[in-house]
Amino acid sequence: MAEKKKFNYKEQYGVIVICETETEQKKVFEDLQKKGHKLKVVTV
Repeated sequence: MAEKKKFNYKEQYGVIVICETETEQKKVFEDLQKKGHKLKVVTV
């Protein structure tokens, strides 16, 4: 029987900002980054 691997889940919270353009996305990202936020860029 295969050994079960434990999944270590860490709860996280986030906010999604909807931008009209890639330029706006870049500006928002840079502004939030300057304020010290941990960020991830996504495109959907």
